[in-house]
Amino acid sequence: MDPTQESDNIRVRGARVHNLKNVDIDLPRDQLIVITGPSGSGKSSLALDTLYAEGQRQYVESLSVYARQFLDQMERPDVDLIVGLQPTICIDQRTGSQNPRSTVATITEIYDYLRLLMARLGQPHCWKCGRPITQQTAEQIQDRLLDLPEETKLMIMAPMVQGRKGAHKEVIDKIRREGLLRVRVDDEVYQIDEVPELNPKKNHTVEAIVDRIIIREGLRSRMSDSVGMALKLGDGRLLSCHLDTELVDEEHPKGTWVDQIFNTELACVECNLSFIDIEPRTFSFNSPYGTCPKCEGLGICEEFDPDLVVPDKELSLEEGAIAPWRGVTSAAVAKLAKGLDAFLTKHKLDRDTKLSEWTDLQREKLLSGEDKFQGILIALEKEFVTTTRKKRLDQLTKFRGKLPCPSCHGARLRPEALAVRVAGNNIHEIVRLSINDARVWFDQLEFNEHESLIATPIVREISKRLTFLEKVGADYLTLDRAADTLSGGELQRVRLATGIGSGLVGICYILDEPSIGLHSRDNHRLIEALVDLRDHGNTVIVVEHDEAIMRVADRLVDVGPGAGHHGGQIIAEGTPEVVSNVEDSITGQYLSGRRKIDVPESRRKIAKTRMISLEGATTNNLKDVAVQIPLGALVCVTGVSGSGKSSLVNETITPALLRRLGQPSQRPGPFSSLRGTSQVDKVIPIDQSPIGRTPRSNPATYTGVFDEIRKVYAGTRQAKQYGYKASRFSFNVKGGRCEECQGQGLRKIEMNFLPDLFVECPMCNGKRFNRQTLRVKYKDLSIADVLNLPIEEAAEFFENVPTIHRVLSSLCDVGLGYLSLGQPSTTLSGGEAQRIKLATELARTETGSTLYVLDEPTTGLHFEDIRRLLSVLIRLVEKGNTVLVIEHNLDVIKSADWLIDLGPEGGAGGGKIIATGTPEQVAEVAESYTGQYLKPLLNGQKTEE
Repeated sequence: MDPTQESDNIRVRGARVHNLKNVDIDLPRDQLIVITGPSGSGKSSLALDTLYAEGQRQYVESLSVYARQFLDQMERPDVDLIVGLQPTICIDQRTGSQNPRSTVATITEIYDYLRLLMARLGQPHCWKCGRPITQQTAEQIQDRLLDLPEETKLMIMAPMVQGRKGAHKEVIDKIRREGLLRVRVDDEVYQIDEVPELNPKKNHTVEAIVDRIIIREGLRSRMSDSVGMALKLGDGRLLSCHLDTELVDEEHPKGTWVDQIFNTELACVECNLSFIDIEPRTFSFNSPYGTCPKCEGLGICEEFDPDLVVPDKELSLEEGAIAPWRGVTSAAVAKLAKGLDAFLTKHKLDRDTKLSEWTDLQREKLLSGEDKFQGILIALEKEFVTTTRKKRLDQLTKFRGKLPCPSCHGARLRPEALAVRVAGNNIHEIVRLSINDARVWFDQLEFNEHESLIATPIVREISKRLTFLEKVGADYLTLDRAADTLSGGELQRVRLATGIGSGLVGICYILDEPSIGLHSRDNHRLIEALVDLRDHGNTVIVVEHDEAIMRVADRLVDVGPGAGHHGGQIIAEGTPEVVSNVEDSITGQYLSGRRKIDVPESRRKIAKTRMISLEGATTNNLKDVAVQIPLGALVCVTGVSGSGKSSLVNETITPALLRRLGQPSQRPGPFSSLRGTSQVDKVIPIDQSPIGRTPRSNPATYTGVFDEIRKVYAGTRQAKQYGYKASRFSFNVKGGRCEECQGQGLRKIEMNFLPDLFVECPMCNGKRFNRQTLRVKYKDLSIADVLNLPIEEAAEFFENVPTIHRVLSSLCDVGLGYLSLGQPSTTLSGGEAQRIKLATELARTETGSTLYVLDEPTTGLHFEDIRRLLSVLIRLVEKGNTVLVIEHNLDVIKSADWLIDLGPEGGAGGGKIIATGTPEQVAEVAESYTGQYLKPLLNGQKTEE
């Protein structure tokens, strides 16, 4: 058969992208295919850089030359042949543009439908007084009035003055000129010539009586004229007053006169405020018609943070309680804080009184101001804006933070948009709901027959997308959750829900570890979503390490056997059962149980005297949480997705500890007390953020080992002969680098109707350094040759240089020996970046009292990589340090000394401590989902005495 002919398989021949070694493979279409293997083995090279790249290239090439200039074109992958490939959609872990305006609701298009619903069926209210506002045509007003019961007495009036001071003679004269005979002033009806003289110092209300009617047949023409005249006089407003004979009491035996205001424009008569027309763009925080003018739709503003300005309330003003003014002369402070002495005198305070002895109101007024005293925050803001000294500007910047916008309080929209309500809720209140709560809210919406015609198709689309988000295990997320705060796995699942909701058929979906961040309990929902996507007639290719997803695959592909140049081969493929029986497959060995991560024989004893105690934590969904973190142990924080793990560790404990120890950090979430911090010398958060934003950053520069390597080269006989210092061997400064490409090794060529082309620099041939620098050799290798070495080879190369070997060995210990020493940081995954940071800390001299904080360190790791990572974490603990990890992986959880399990559910249903203790103790707690999945893996372990 001709290999180029269409078949039921995706046929790949001769794939050589990155470390792939001439791979040939046939992947069945319309099936769920899982590609697995050790980190760096070539999984992503096959799935993303070969299959997806070729699918995108084929799509772009099918477009016109004009259309191509607006799209990023992917380079043709190094492969002999790919046939049978369907249109490809990649749902990866990247957070895209990190756009702070992007939210879960906007990504899934729910917000677009919600804006349409609010514009079409929202009830506007006055943003100042809260009264409902109606907008009607003249014909609708006429019909409403004619619908009153027959024989009803009715006055049609035009509002002229609403609660304003003045004699208003010109208004009365205007009514007289219009030929009207009666006027109502302050609820009293007068003949136009008998209106008493009004007190100009009091508020008055004046309404022109256009007509007095008794409702009966044949009044349509007269009613039309009267309504039209009243609207003209009242600038689009009309006031009706009719006698309701059913509202009878002692004061009103014949009935009660009832006023009703009508508008042809959106306006509040009481507050004399006009409103813009309500359109979908009114509710967009990306549009000038809807965005909050203060924060411009971001919901946050950069301002001076009160907690940073006054970090220690045990100090007095004289002792430097105002941190930004420490070291500033008294004369300068007096100039900046005018009126401070008068403020202190008024409140019977002095500069030597500790701020902790002030009342809460006094401290608030100190910051915000009172009377002629402008307040510390305003004074600092003025100094920040007016200072011309860069050093002072840098100092002040340290005391600023991102705080909720004081105008919209984080809602992102202008007041008029937030005053429009559907079923009593404005759009911000709706998007603050979790996905689960939002689906329930939309299911309970009720509309009349006319409204249903408009609402039903809109609500159907919203509910469909909410259901898909629940299916992929994202039900705990709120709709207003910013995209740049989502983990890679969460963002991927949100995009997956959008893909399922699109209803596309005949697509090849490629996903990169969608299970990241999912608890074992929630995995089945993700699996159901992947199967659902396949059953709709799509090919689903998943790069994954999760055992449950591997076991449901129609085809499992194991890439290996090792990482980097040790990998790039197909070790096994077939059903999960077939792969399990392949002797050479490390994945198969773990699936079959021939190889496994053992439960530790014993656990470290927890000393009750060595604890960090946190109380009263209420960040996000945390419900007054009190927790103790044992020191000198491997502590694992667990719980289902959205239960509050990150809120507790990343947003409360870690920044609170950093600030307590004088290290810079974000503002911690609210808590009442934090004790035991004196037992920790240093806190080191090791997250998955990039180690650098440019290709100039790499593992060698981040770890600092490149400085030592440059010293080695500067110490060679050749370097000394030429007079080269260590700076000569840097590609970031002039002298030793290639100036043609400025040390980047690549040149950018702009193509008008094609994407920019990056080609190897012809001067240095991609080596970054000039010819003179490359003449210097150490053990026959130039500085450029060393940067191209895999880290494991570099470790052998420098085995006799302890300062270099120690760092490179640490990188190998965390499983990164396959990376090249000079690999650009922009090409590293979040998991690789995190392990580089971990290796950097591992290589440093330990204090023995350091707290390391890691958020899901097993992201992107194979079973074998996790075993290696655990040995590294245990080494840190054995040196007397504490390792605090957020984790879902059961192999890590069962290896921990102490567990803190949150739940029971995600979102509003979580935020509580469900269980604490050893894994064995947590496994016995029936309410703990973590315990339920952990119990079968444990063997009755004992604790170290």
